[in-house]
Amino acid sequence: MAKAYWVSAYHAVHDEERLAAYAKIAGPAILDAGGRFLARGMAVRAYEAGLLQRTVVIEFESLDQAVACHDSPAYQAALEALGDGVTRDLRIVEGA
Repeated sequence: MAKAYWVSAYHAVHDEERLAAYAKIAGPAILDAGGRFLARGMAVRAYEAGLLQRTVVIEFESLDQAVACHDSPAYQAALEALGDGVTRDLRIVEGA
């Protein structure tokens, strides 16, 4: 079974307090669901059409596990705390 990855690109942070509240809830929710943070922080280089923006990559053992984490009540509570505090896109992709 292929692993799956959450890839988040933060286009803009509008409210640092909301982002901090999200992180306080989301981190434990993701870890409890079996996620493992592989990278998080500002991009150090960007090529082609890339942007120097905060990027987060989280690994899960399967696509089902990644989707279940996102849809879980614990992670949904984190999203509620985040509200409109950021503009980002979150993608779930399967590993090769």
